[in-house]
Amino acid sequence: MSEAPSSPKPAATWSDLLAEGRLPRFALIMLGVWLNAADSLVTATILPSVGADLGGFAYFSWATAGFFVGAILAGASAGRLSEMFGLRSATAVAGVIMAVGCVMSAAAPDIGWFLAGRLVQGLGSGWISGFAMVAIAFLFPERHLARVFAAVTFVWGIATVLGPLFGGVVVEHGHWRDVFWLFALQAAVFTVATPFLLGGAARGDGGPGIPWTQLAVLGLGVTAIAVADLAGGPGLSIGLVAAGLALLVLVVRIDGRARVRLLPHRSGDLRTVCGSGYLAMFALTAASMGFAIYGPPILQQLRGFSPLWAGYVVGAESMAWTVAAIAVAGATGAWDRRWIRFGAVCLVASLLVLAWSMGEGPLAAVLLGAALLGAAFGFSWAFMSRRVLAALSDEDRAIGSSAVTAVRQTGAAAGAAISGVAANLVGFSHGLTDASARAASVWVFVAVIPLALIGLWASFRMTEKATVASP
Repeated sequence: MSEAPSSPKPAATWSDLLAEGRLPRFALIMLGVWLNAADSLVTATILPSVGADLGGFAYFSWATAGFFVGAILAGASAGRLSEMFGLRSATAVAGVIMAVGCVMSAAAPDIGWFLAGRLVQGLGSGWISGFAMVAIAFLFPERHLARVFAAVTFVWGIATVLGPLFGGVVVEHGHWRDVFWLFALQAAVFTVATPFLLGGAARGDGGPGIPWTQLAVLGLGVTAIAVADLAGGPGLSIGLVAAGLALLVLVVRIDGRARVRLLPHRSGDLRTVCGSGYLAMFALTAASMGFAIYGPPILQQLRGFSPLWAGYVVGAESMAWTVAAIAVAGATGAWDRRWIRFGAVCLVASLLVLAWSMGEGPLAAVLLGAALLGAAFGFSWAFMSRRVLAALSDEDRAIGSSAVTAVRQTGAAAGAAISGVAANLVGFSHGLTDASARAASVWVFVAVIPLALIGLWASFRMTEKATVASP
């Protein structure tokens, strides 16, 4: 008697992704991603109004730097906290913390309270983002991971455009404080919904504890990088970036010998998927930051663009990112490896195109460079993340999944600082002139090409058949 044929596996489609009760969880995760993405970007258009109200223009870079320091530390610890307290409880508390930070900024009587609120928002936002990654790893079948990450990318792309626009519209029709009251309301909705929508998440078992030593060294490293472009001279700026990067390497070394780990096993071993994957994520993200930060002022100074039109040009990056991510979301088999590699090649190409065209080249070439930069992540990000998650052992799944966000945010902070140092070395810090803008239009991109090449190598390394999974 022949065996009955096994039932076919469900097709990895969008309808199957949202079936079997996954739609509410998916919606909650996307709301969490929106809160993290939009809140990190919203200050771009409201800081002039904050300055007119509270003063403290000299400290405005801390509105972003403080947010990222909090977000990175929170994201790095999210995996361990989800093990200790359970994903549902930890996520709800993260929503409360973010809401508190938003209220602090909204009600701030002076610049000190405003910046403290941004730091607390960073902590809450980083935990929300980290717990979202843990939820994706545990609550969605592997066949759906590429589409989930494509949706995450789509939300980030939308937030890149709507975050600053949201802040600008609110300020134009009301007051800058209303921005943070609205984010506090969204965080409150997220908090209330979490216990219901994550009802099936596992309870915490106490976990092995918190890796305090690694977090302390990570905090020092990220802070050194974050303040590098605020330093008074080029020597000090370069020294702070170098010291910060050295401390990040030290975190990996310490973690490899620690009893309570911050990262998965063998994360410092570039022969593993996790080791090479995290390096690729860090380096490629760092190499991409200069365009978003320095593109708008360069376009305004050298081409006479209004802030709105400069924003549209830079927005080509997020548009290409979103379109590319959706286009390849259904790729399977060998194609995920090919898209990872092709994405890394696109990023290197984008830097070369932008370095040539940003200052005085054809506008079409600038748009091409922006599109290549966005498409680089649209093609590769979901598959990189899925490959790293698939390589994690059950023991490392929580900390390994939350580390994806922390690694990328750390790369963003490092890339922003390196681009800032390059721009300041060619005169950007002394004022925006045609000469400083023209020099920055080249060196902001040239300075990070070595990082892009490292990311390219690591992308090929993580997709080699000989690369091993973490035990």
